[in-house]
Amino acid sequence: MALRPQRPQSRAEQLAQRDAAQQDVFFREVDDALRQDEMVGLFRRYGRPVALVVLVGLLALGGYLYWDGSNKRAAGEAGEMFTMALDKVEAGNFTAADKELAAVIARGGPGTAAAAKILRGGIAARQDKPAEAARLFAEVAADAGAPGPFRDLATIREVAVKFDSMAPQQVIDRLKPLAIPGNPWFGSAGELVGIAYMKQGRNDLAGPLFAAIAKDKDTPDSLKRRTRQLAGLLGVDAIDDDVARAVAGNAPEAPQAPAAPQPAASAQ
Repeated sequence: MALRPQRPQSRAEQLAQRDAAQQDVFFREVDDALRQDEMVGLFRRYGRPVALVVLVGLLALGGYLYWDGSNKRAAGEAGEMFTMALDKVEAGNFTAADKELAAVIARGGPGTAAAAKILRGGIAARQDKPAEAARLFAEVAADAGAPGPFRDLATIREVAVKFDSMAPQQVIDRLKPLAIPGNPWFGSAGELVGIAYMKQGRNDLAGPLFAAIAKDKDTPDSLKRRTRQLAGLLGVDAIDDDVARAVAGNAPEAPQAPAAPQPAASAQ
C-alpha cells in the first residue's frame, strides 16, 4: 500500500514554527539569566557566612588531624619507652626503669599509664617501699579512665600490700566482688578473702573457697597447690576428679603375693 505523501507546510505554518522555536530559545535564555541572577544574589547574601563555615571546618579538620597524629606519635613513643623499662626491670635496674615509667605515665594514654603505674608499684614493693607501692596501686584502682582489668589488678595488689594493716572485713569488702568463679581474678582475690575469713575464725567459709580455687581450671598451678593445702588443713577435700585420677594412675602397683608352692607328687 502506497504511503500518502505529506502535505507541504504552508508559509504561515513555517513562520509559526519558527516563532515557537525562537520563543523557546528566548525563554531558555531568560531562565538561565534568572538562575544566574539568583546564584549571584545568594552568593552576595550568604557567600561570606558559607565561606566562614567552610574555613572553620577546614581548620577543625586540620586541627583534628594534627591532634590525632600527635597522639599516635606520643603513643608510639610511650610504647617504646615502656618496652625499654621492661628490659631494665628484667635486668634488675629498677631505678632506671622507674624513671622510664614515670615518663611513660606523663606521655601515654590511659591504658599505658595504668600499666606503667602498676609496674612502678611492683618496683616499689620489691624495693621495700610498701607505702609508695600502695599509693600507686590505689591511684590506678580509683582511676575511672583506666581499663577495668587494670583497676581490678591494682585493687588486688593494693590490698595485698596493705593486708597486714587492714581489718579482715575491709579485705573482704574490697575483694569479694572479684572472688567469684568465672572472674579473671578469682584465684588471687579469693585467696586473700579466704585468709581474711580465717582471721575472722570463719573456717566454714574459708575452706570451701580454697577448694573452689584449687578446682578452678583457670587457676595457676602454684596457686592451686597452695589453696589445696589450705583447704586440706581446714578439713575440706580440694582434689578434683582429674587430679584424683592422675594420682591414682601414678600410684605404684601393689606387689602380687607369691604363688603357693604346689605339693610334690608322691613317689609310686
